[in-house]
Amino acid sequence: MSYLLHIDASSLGDASISRQVAQSFRTQWDGPVVHRDLALSPVPHLSAAGITARITDPARHTPEEAKAAAVQQELIDEFLGAGAYLFTVPMYNYSMPSSFKAWLDQIMAQGHTLDFVNGPATAGRPAVLISARGGGYAPGTPNHGKDHLVPYLETVLGDPHTLGLDLTTVTPELTLAPHNPAMAPLIPLHEASLAEAHEQAGRLAETVGRKTAV
Repeated sequence: MSYLLHIDASSLGDASISRQVAQSFRTQWDGPVVHRDLALSPVPHLSAAGITARITDPARHTPEEAKAAAVQQELIDEFLGAGAYLFTVPMYNYSMPSSFKAWLDQIMAQGHTLDFVNGPATAGRPAVLISARGGGYAPGTPNHGKDHLVPYLETVLGDPHTLGLDLTTVTPELTLAPHNPAMAPLIPLHEASLAEAHEQAGRLAETVGRKTAV
């Protein structure tokens, strides 16, 4: 079995609901894991040197381009070497933490992870996205249509014209209910959503494990 690549993007550490639900996945996962914590070790944002390095002969790289290319290649090799993926990406201000966007920008490169002719090398590999959010975003809620995280990542991670992963999303909601008096009536809904997220994460670990077993 190849390894599970776990990319963590929450800034809250152990207090993060996304990380806690991800732990329910990890507890049930039977296999090697490569864990990259973007809060503890953030990757650099894509720079001008990182962009030009992709279209310049390596023999002609400047020192800045060579350094940027090495960062990208390390992250790309780590991504391509995985057989399954776990992404811990909470919603911040209706979207994702900038640390995760920085990681995406580094690994999404034509000729490496992207292939617009033959399709991506990672097509069909199983992936789980865990994204806690403070409010509710389902149809019929006041925030419906304001989730700019899951739709975006379903395109970037799951579309066959991008990374092509077989993506399942787990979204524990209403996490602010225990902390915001105005949301106190929603605490039972939050608790139910959280319990279901933990259960779903555990089930998905077993399902993904079976898919990647050799």
